[in-house]
Amino acid sequence: MLALSGVAYGLYKGVLDNYLAEIVHFPPFERGIVEFFRELPGFLVVFILAWMYRMSENRIFKIGLFIMTLGIAGLFISGAGKIIVISFIVLASFGEHIILPLKSTITLGLAKKEASGAALGVTSAIGQFGNIMGYMIVALLFFIFTRLGFQRGDETRFKAVFLSAALLMALSVVFALAIKGTSARVERRRVYFAKKFFKYYMLEVFYGARKQVFLTFAPYVIILQYGADTSVISLLFAVSAGVCIPLSTITGRIIDMMGYKFVMVTDTLLLVIVCFFYGFSHRIFPADIAYIVVCANYVLDAVISLASMASNVYVKDIAANQEEVTATLYTGISVNHAISIFIALMGGWIWKVTGIEVLFSISAFLGLLNSIYAATIKRGEGEVRPWQPKR
Repeated sequence: MLALSGVAYGLYKGVLDNYLAEIVHFPPFERGIVEFFRELPGFLVVFILAWMYRMSENRIFKIGLFIMTLGIAGLFISGAGKIIVISFIVLASFGEHIILPLKSTITLGLAKKEASGAALGVTSAIGQFGNIMGYMIVALLFFIFTRLGFQRGDETRFKAVFLSAALLMALSVVFALAIKGTSARVERRRVYFAKKFFKYYMLEVFYGARKQVFLTFAPYVIILQYGADTSVISLLFAVSAGVCIPLSTITGRIIDMMGYKFVMVTDTLLLVIVCFFYGFSHRIFPADIAYIVVCANYVLDAVISLASMASNVYVKDIAANQEEVTATLYTGISVNHAISIFIALMGGWIWKVTGIEVLFSISAFLGLLNSIYAATIKRGEGEVRPWQPKR
């Protein structure tokens, strides 16, 4: 199920940015508006959980997967009108954000305590492998379409990919329906906030702000400023996912060995380097070299994003039970997206008014704040001390 949904998501994501730029013709500022609505389900996810609070985690996961299937299928059957496209993107996003934390909570529920990070790394690697397959299929299809004489602005190529993604996602739903017994029917708290998770909530605020800049605008920088077509973007996504497959497991083991605090601080310090080259490569290097640098930067940012697993392990370390883990991760996603939807709007405006230099400089500053705040975390009782793995 994870592999099939990974391929489907790779197909969907592999074409989405170019579809919005080439077919629907969203400029950077309007791209921020699209992202505002796409991220809105992430903010509302805690209330979605409240509505489903009597359901088992398995059942909620299956419902979310089905909703995402409907959203992707909608992009295939719809035209290129801006409002209808945004509507189906939001529908797919609802499903995506419902299942997002459950991948972690179901994994953590099955994992041994001393191998929580490693288990998350393995499941992440499975999803990344599926994503790679999707990205490579997109690159191959668009290469074939070009050979067949399709022009860059031809909508037919994108529709074929959306159809393929919807069919694979539907097949993953069939496999998901066969999953039994990995989670019990529990009565979770409808909306859950706890004082002991305050630092986790704050870390999600910082993380949501800085990751939104890259999630929304990094591919658009490569497309609009450097002219990358769909094949290039898909190959770039594939390379990123390919690098992340072995590094997902390695990152999980580093979390188990060095502790989540070390990983949280280190990853956002590396982010400053990424932000600098994203914002200023075109002013430092010739155009062709700058193009290569920002593409390499995208891969590095994908690697850095793996460290987000550390916050999940941090939650499990201080949570009283699995129910509290699930409720807290859902709340964290809503907190994360409360700032994300604001950054999506402001980011497009900042790019339009001041340029990408200021946009990515702000992201670097947020990364520094994230590192400083993560450094204040005290090691919990359940956390493995550096170089002293549990027996």
